[in-house]
Amino acid sequence: MLRFHVCLFVVTIGLAQLCAQAGIGQTLAIVGRIGASFGRNGNRNMIWALTGYSLAIGTFVLIAGRLGDIYGHKRVFLAGFIWSSMWSGISGTAVYSNYALFIASRVFHGLGAALSLPTGLALLGISFPPGKEKAMAFTFVATIGPVGIIAGSASASLFTLIWWPIAYWTFAGILSAIAGVGYFTVPKSTQKNEMPGSIRAVVTDLDIPGAITGVSALVLISFAWNQAPLVGWKEPYLWVALILGTLLAILFVLVENYYAPKPLIPFYALSPSVSLIVIAGACGWSCFGIWAFYTWQFVENIRGTSPLLAAAYICPCIIIGCLTTLSIGFVLQRLGTILIVFGSLLGFTLGSALVATMPAVQSYWSQLFISVLVVSWAMDIGFPITALALSNAAERKHQGIAASLVSTVMNYGISIGLGIARTVESYANTGGKSFENKLIGYRAALYTALGLAGLGAIICSAFLLKTLWRKRGHFYKCHEVAEVNQI
Repeated sequence: MLRFHVCLFVVTIGLAQLCAQAGIGQTLAIVGRIGASFGRNGNRNMIWALTGYSLAIGTFVLIAGRLGDIYGHKRVFLAGFIWSSMWSGISGTAVYSNYALFIASRVFHGLGAALSLPTGLALLGISFPPGKEKAMAFTFVATIGPVGIIAGSASASLFTLIWWPIAYWTFAGILSAIAGVGYFTVPKSTQKNEMPGSIRAVVTDLDIPGAITGVSALVLISFAWNQAPLVGWKEPYLWVALILGTLLAILFVLVENYYAPKPLIPFYALSPSVSLIVIAGACGWSCFGIWAFYTWQFVENIRGTSPLLAAAYICPCIIIGCLTTLSIGFVLQRLGTILIVFGSLLGFTLGSALVATMPAVQSYWSQLFISVLVVSWAMDIGFPITALALSNAAERKHQGIAASLVSTVMNYGISIGLGIARTVESYANTGGKSFENKLIGYRAALYTALGLAGLGAIICSAFLLKTLWRKRGHFYKCHEVAEVNQI
């Protein structure tokens, strides 16, 4: 590919990440106004507009990567944009119907993003060999994610001044336009045309048993955690969903390890270091989802900030992203993957602590500004490292699987993290709507984010200490051998 064409190709893949995050940002900024139009006052009553979207991406992305491996990454990548465009338009049209249609359209919109995200990352993994260029490409895709949140929230806030459905109709047009441009910018040579020739081959190649058990487990567990803050854990059906989801998750692991000829997630191929990166990444993205949602609620509901100004508050992440993209190759060569992931989780921990301890009235340039800088850096450096580690560990034909796992960890982590934080908030805030009760609930949720990021940092630090201990033991062993040889 020519250099100019390569740039267009990487930008197109980055737009998939931007649009996926814009889908979160546009609803996050105006969720209260959307709820009011449906007669549902309070952001808690509209939480499924956010978690349903992330849940759809985090669960069905498992299948999307395999679809790309079989039917062609480019084909599935573009189909995701077209599907998302259709359901974004329906989200706006739901204003003429009811709340249920809006939530359903958000979930189906997430399915389209689930198709585009892993196939886009797989296209990058196939097109670039391991090295500095690949690191920069993956970092650019990670960097553009926060830009999507800003663009989505700012545009939705502007359109809401007229009428909120316009935001979703406009987004539908943009998604269709990207699909049209992507047809020319994504190279045809990356497509794969080895398709199964029978129904039995489809079941084997798509790992239908694994897909059913895996997706069902993720949906049930997330449903239990996100529905509990609304109705309380006293409801028996929530415990049934949680227990059944856990059993299905165990069954999924058994199916993938012992039954599936072509597993969706080849656990046997994941080295201890890669597995650690995945677990730590899940902790980091859970923290980020909580931080993004509750920081927004804090500045809007505690400090009375407008949605447009709240979007402006997170604009510095664009500068941080640009600096991260330029420095990722240098940093990766000198620090190594595990150490960078550890630093990323420390950043998430610090950023959450800064927001959790903010006073109700304070200048933006104090704790909030520093938190935005630190969390932006943590996200921009943590996501590409996770994606790179899995992409480099996977074979060329399994790039879709690697990308699916990255997107699953990222988006499902956001969904389940929000569910846990909202459960903590519901217990901390005993139902009061006063300023003080809201503040107590928000702080409790943000301390949950701090705890999740801290857990990931502890896991990484334990692995680092184990690695250093092994190197120390190897050094002394080699030294003793050398002394014996001298004697």
